[in-house]
Amino acid sequence: MTREDAHRLLEDHGVKFVLAQFVDLHGVAKTKAVPAAHFDDVLDAGAGFAGFAVWGMGQQPHDPEFMAVGDLATLSPVPWQPGYARIVCDGRVGGQPWPYDTRHVLKEQLRALGDRGWTLNTGLEPEFMLLRRGDDGSIQPADRTDLLDKPCYDYKGLSRSRHFIETLVASLQAVGFDVYQVDHEDANGQFEINFTYTDALTSADRYVFFRMAAGEIARDLGMICSFMPKPMSSRTGSGMHIHLSIADEQGASLFEDESDRRGLGLSELAYHFLAGLLHHAPALTALVAPSVNSYKRLVVGRALSGATWAPAHVAYGDNNRTAMVRVPHGHLELRLSDSSCNPYLATAAVLAAGLDGVDRRLDPGDPHNLNLYDHTLEQLRKMGIGTLPQTLREALDALAADPLFGDRLGAGVVREFIAVKEMEWIEYQRHVSDWEIERYLEYY
Repeated sequence: MTREDAHRLLEDHGVKFVLAQFVDLHGVAKTKAVPAAHFDDVLDAGAGFAGFAVWGMGQQPHDPEFMAVGDLATLSPVPWQPGYARIVCDGRVGGQPWPYDTRHVLKEQLRALGDRGWTLNTGLEPEFMLLRRGDDGSIQPADRTDLLDKPCYDYKGLSRSRHFIETLVASLQAVGFDVYQVDHEDANGQFEINFTYTDALTSADRYVFFRMAAGEIARDLGMICSFMPKPMSSRTGSGMHIHLSIADEQGASLFEDESDRRGLGLSELAYHFLAGLLHHAPALTALVAPSVNSYKRLVVGRALSGATWAPAHVAYGDNNRTAMVRVPHGHLELRLSDSSCNPYLATAAVLAAGLDGVDRRLDPGDPHNLNLYDHTLEQLRKMGIGTLPQTLREALDALAADPLFGDRLGAGVVREFIAVKEMEWIEYQRHVSDWEIERYLEYY
């Protein structure tokens, strides 16, 4: 897109304001509304932000401004907000790329991959919940009739949320998303939307836009769209599975090989990449499942509506949805990540771990094509299967102990991530919960 094309787009859509958008360390969208007459300023100097006011930007109050410089290729209307457009921005401080900007972190990983003549393609499968607050303040499914013990794929649950779904899908399609299916998931009020895979940077940009769209459209309809990994203890959590493959310069997948002796359709390159994910799994968990609440999802067990569909062990298998990595013939599906992750940082971490496996020619061993939920920890240990971190604290300790991510992603941004998340963990540890009040208030 040229500047002339961009100005034509703004004029054709009656755009009054352009949202100069980036994300904080958590992956939450941050914006300034820039009048359309000053759109070129965003492309040149950028929109200025006090970086210290944003989580994880590595700045102090006296530091130069964080300048969000627009990436012209990402300009699009905001269909649910007439008169507005959005442009994704890269962070600059003092005219230089800012190492705490997680979009820049991902772009650096992709640049290194491009030096090999390769492209990372990802397909993201975000799950979310449509909720409402009851009169007593409790959280409930937005649809009061969505009460089945096993609501997965339920027609009524899908149909009765169709106004939200139709509005959301139309908004995404209007800006070029190829949405190919939507379904009611395994928890009451839970849905998943799938859009066609693309290059990893575009996927991450689109995921942020998707969360922006879903949250605001739901709010306009009197609902809450939640990307919290586990809002209800008795229902399955929300994952954000990442489908992965690497393509060569001609666009052919380097992960596919029909001669695979294991019958999974994977190449030697794909197995090395997979081995890297498994080898760095404990530390990787912190970056792709980054909230305290994430670890209420990553447990072995059964929810009232059936299997948790979330991994708890470091393993891979064919169509095995109990494993950390599933292999849907010819590519990889990382099932560890959840909908609360920063898509730029998560993707960069996945790529760093996978390429370490490639560079060191690591071997993932043979697949485990069995229901891991049905085995004890001792049985799994005998099979050489480790357990993923079960708390954010464990995951942060693993991240601090694994030098790969600081080396590849930048020591500063990893250190900042650990510091911010340690604050989150301490706050959680000090919080007095309703469970504690009910159990201990008059116990003694």
